[in-house]
Amino acid sequence: QVHLVESGGGLVQPGGSLRLSCAASGIIVMFNNMDWYRQSPGKERELVAHITAGDSTTYADSVNGRFTISRDIGRNLVYLQMNSLKAEDTAVYYCHSTGSMREEYWGQGTQVTVSS
Repeated sequence: QVHLVESGGGLVQPGGSLRLSCAASGIIVMFNNMDWYRQSPGKERELVAHITAGDSTTYADSVNGRFTISRDIGRNLVYLQMNSLKAEDTAVYYCHSTGSMREEYWGQGTQVTVSS
């Protein structure tokens, strides 16, 4: 059984930083494509950052240069380092995995609020 559990969300002031973690069980993050999505009230869920099994990364234009996705293979974790946070980054952030057979898994989400 696969579980993705996000943590690290919270309240931060504009310009601040947060690091989100996604703890995976039942899959090996090194072998899967891993993503971070986010969803704000009234908006569709959007892809924020993506890392392939081959370690290629892509980012949404809105976060490029501020956010970094990475993996800790030894701990089977995926991170999203978020710097220079803006009010428009406020959302629920979700960890997502796609396996070699195109199977998909989602975490339950963690709230990030950027406000002064």
